[in-house]
Amino acid sequence: MASLRTTSRLFAASRPLFRPASFARSYATVEAKNVEPTPSENPSMKTFKVYRWNPDTPSEKPTMESYQLDLKKTGPMMLDALIRIKNEIDPTLTFRRSCREGICGSCAMNIDGVNTLACLCRIPTDASESRIYPLPHTYVVKDLVPDLTLFYKQYKSIKPYLQRDTPSEDGLEFRQSPADRKKLDGLYECILCACCSTSCPSYWWNSEEYLGPAILLQSYRWLVDSRDERTHERKAALDNSMSVYRCHTILNCTRTCPKGLNPGRAIAETKKLLAA
Repeated sequence: MASLRTTSRLFAASRPLFRPASFARSYATVEAKNVEPTPSENPSMKTFKVYRWNPDTPSEKPTMESYQLDLKKTGPMMLDALIRIKNEIDPTLTFRRSCREGICGSCAMNIDGVNTLACLCRIPTDASESRIYPLPHTYVVKDLVPDLTLFYKQYKSIKPYLQRDTPSEDGLEFRQSPADRKKLDGLYECILCACCSTSCPSYWWNSEEYLGPAILLQSYRWLVDSRDERTHERKAALDNSMSVYRCHTILNCTRTCPKGLNPGRAIAETKKLLAA
């Protein structure tokens, strides 16, 4: 596997507050240009520059490969464009996808400087080209496929399931009041796409120890679940200098979440619980 180039690691992964001079630079060398095979009579052409790296040739540097598509023959979403490129122009292009409904999180990638889901990201028609990269600061398996092994290990470490010893009174499900259930709104919707964590500078530099926004939001979801009986143990596992306190409230995570969630708020609430 090969990581993104150093300049790409410094690339702003959420909606940037500023655009440095290096923003317009290519983060990999530009190679071939592949053109729409059968454009319409009055085509609306757009260029898609896609990050390419092949593990079968690890000595070769990553490249940015250009593809031109007629938007009149392409669906409205970035994932539609990628599927057309793979099906009609370049079958070697590799990326993850599944549900196409913003539910599975498989197609998370960096599109025009924003970590998002390709299936929910509309193709901008006001620009002549779009740049597509894998999630920043991840090792690359191939092309747009990031290695999320560490991310899922961290998710497993917080024990993301209901823990209790007391059985329910009637042997059925564990009930909770509408007010307690409402506390989970804005938390349970997380699909673990990793867009927020890979947009977080604290996670970039401390990913081996800092859990990152996505995992901390999931952790808070269990901390406030009235049915769980391991709150004390969960808090103790987070009460150290790295697991949660590496957050510096930059809020890249909240800006970039494709589901509109607020991991920054969940982290702040977790800190309040630890201080109580």
